[in-house]
Amino acid sequence: MNSRKVTSELRRGFPATKAHSQQPSRILIVDVTSPSWTNTCSVLCEALENVLCLACSLAGPYRVPLLSLYVVQYQQECLLPFMQVKESFARIQTCISELRSLPREGCFPQGGNGVVQAVQDGLQQFKQYGRHTAAGGSTNSSVEITILTSQSGKEMVKQLEKKLRDVDLVSLRRLQIIEVLKRDFLEPEGVEQSLPAEEPSSDDIAILGMDTDVQTIEDNVISFEMLFKTWLHDHGTDREQLHLLLPSGGFSYATAAKSSLMCLKCDLQERLLDPALLSGTADGTMRTADMNSLCHMAAWPATALYKLRVVKALKSEGVCESVLYGLPFIMKPTSCWQLDWDELETNQHSFHALCHSLLKRNWMLLAKCEPQNSSPSWNIMVQSYYIIVPSDSATLLVKAVAVRELLLPSTFPALLAEHPERVCGPVESALNSLEVEVTYNPLHLKNNLYKYLKNKLHRPTQRQLAQPRDQRPERHQPKQHQSRAKATVAPLLMAPSPVQMFRPAAVRRDSCEQSFLPEEDDEFLQVLQ
Repeated sequence: MNSRKVTSELRRGFPATKAHSQQPSRILIVDVTSPSWTNTCSVLCEALENVLCLACSLAGPYRVPLLSLYVVQYQQECLLPFMQVKESFARIQTCISELRSLPREGCFPQGGNGVVQAVQDGLQQFKQYGRHTAAGGSTNSSVEITILTSQSGKEMVKQLEKKLRDVDLVSLRRLQIIEVLKRDFLEPEGVEQSLPAEEPSSDDIAILGMDTDVQTIEDNVISFEMLFKTWLHDHGTDREQLHLLLPSGGFSYATAAKSSLMCLKCDLQERLLDPALLSGTADGTMRTADMNSLCHMAAWPATALYKLRVVKALKSEGVCESVLYGLPFIMKPTSCWQLDWDELETNQHSFHALCHSLLKRNWMLLAKCEPQNSSPSWNIMVQSYYIIVPSDSATLLVKAVAVRELLLPSTFPALLAEHPERVCGPVESALNSLEVEVTYNPLHLKNNLYKYLKNKLHRPTQRQLAQPRDQRPERHQPKQHQSRAKATVAPLLMAPSPVQMFRPAAVRRDSCEQSFLPEEDDEFLQVLQ
């Protein structure tokens, strides 16, 4: 596997020093023995392709560094060995086509050890890939496994706990079991589904001292998209991202000692993807001056700790929306694993108390970003200010607010109290004809972004266009690559499948032809023989 390719322009804009080492690699295991696999297959493939085209198109460090995909029929089958997602969309689409072509419902009996074998084989492949890339300075050492199944999640946890007792799980950060529920009816094509945009509810279960997450979702495109989009979030918990500093004497800022501050330790989470990272402005013209902003820290994990010092409280009705700019970010209590449990609990309670008090007072907070390091007096730092807004969800919304230097003059006439009926009548009639919704649901609006990105990813690059025609690679992959993706490690020992009705598994002896460590694989195969 080639090392990460970053253009010189982006290297100047986004320093690559451990910027995304916190992001885990991903293994997706799809149990295709579901009785409703026909519908699940189509919606799963559409959602997976949509989210991965986003991951391939986002500028900056990798949100999903590596991905591997298994399917479970009679036994496990590796459709996609570990690939760098950002540079492998054509290969990913081939894999998704393989997934779509799988036999439909009623073809495979439920049960068996295929899921367990896929977990073991995936961990083995990740371990070997890590040995191969260690010499190149790769710092990614953890993997998360997501299992999609129609079987009972709790029953699968028991099965995994029993079978994985003797397996090395050091590199496994989290095991996520998604129980897919069949809908009672299918919505007609073109009708939007009214589903919440948040992550599905889940239960954390202790299994072999590992973080195991059991969830249930419906088999529709939006639910699967929201599940896979959690991969785009920053998953680093090695340290808190932000300190919110308040005067220890309450909100009476003038009487509080400046050296005595109350510190709430927080993490930041993106609410939206920055469209600039998906458009032409992400080709090296990104704003390098914004490297120290909260937006950069939330989108790409930074090595430095950021601090926001609260300077004033503001009445909510006194803040004009026109002076807020930029993308919103969500502030929440930190989940840093290096903090003591008691400190985490106290910090969370204090954070929730702050949200409650701000809502009760109908207040917002005005805060400024503290300099990260003590700078010489001649090095003038440009300060950023933010508005912090409470919500009922026990989180705080953070948005940048305009300052004097950025504000443009504006004079607006006062709104007249009365207007002639000849003017108001047509306007009122037009408004009365509109459909009224109580709340805005962004899931009801689409702008063809997925189609645009897929089309853009299929276009030849400038480097390919510059090559002579006889030296250009073929647009379509050779036939040997069109077939099943070959696994990169020798298969695990397992009982042979009683019947091979449809296709031989891709994880087989000849799958080691392109192994990263051929000598080790040869020794392994000799043992198997």
